[in-house]
Parts: sequence; C-alpha cells; structure tokens
Amino acid sequence: MPYIDSSVLIYPIIYEEAIVAEAGRCKDLLFKIASGEFEAYTASLTWDEVTWVVRKLSGIDSSLDVGRKLLSFPNLRLLGVKKTTISQAQEIAEKYRLSPRDSIHVATALENRIATVVSYDRDFDSVKEIKRIEP
Repeated sequence: MPYIDSSVLIYPIIYEEAIVAEAGRCKDLLFKIASGEFEAYTASLTWDEVTWVVRKLSGIDSSLDVGRKLLSFPNLRLLGVKKTTISQAQEIAEKYRLSPRDSIHVATALENRIATVVSYDRDFDSVKEIKRIEP
C-alpha cells in the first residue's frame, strides 16, 4: 500500500520520458495504479501541488484540466489532511528539518499506517519512520 508523492504525478506532465527517464518510470507506475494492479494513496495536498506546478508552467486552463483528471484518477485514494496531521507534520518538520509540504506528506502517510513513500525526493530518506522507494 504505497503513498504516492506529488513528484510521481508531476514528472510525466512536465518532462518528456524520452529525455527524462524518471518521467517514464512514473508514467509506468501510474498506469499500474490506474489499471488496478494496486491501490495507492496520496494526500489531498497533492492536488494543490500538481495543479500549482501545471498552472505556473502551462496556465490556468491546463491546471484545471489536470486537477479534474487527478480527482478521478482510478485506484488513487486521496487522504484528508486534518489538524492532527498538521500537528504531526510540525513535529516531523522540527525533527527532520523537512519542508512543510514534505512534512505533511509524511504525516499523512504515517497517520494512515503507510510506511512506504514513492518519490524521487531524497529529502524523505532522513525520515526514519518511512521508507522511500523510487517508481
């Protein structure tokens, strides 16, 4: 039961897989999720991150389209972010010096008993409570 970091969703959108191999691996993983090979989880925060990046790079209409697609992505469950999540994120940020968003991702995963985060972001490697794997 993996937790999907926003980078897995962003890479195939902003990079060409022929140029950036990681984009292709992310795309393959997303196909596996969509096909039902396995169910994956991410925070509602991911919607914000993905649509914000697309908006900055491609404009509001593209970001709205991507946001709509993300909300209906098969077998990717969006997990809520509550006050308890943010409180835990604060502790994680203080302990590991992670960015606020990365801390929210870790807290969301831990709050939902998910110990594996799929990401290319090596900042997660410092967090002892989770294991980061690449797509």
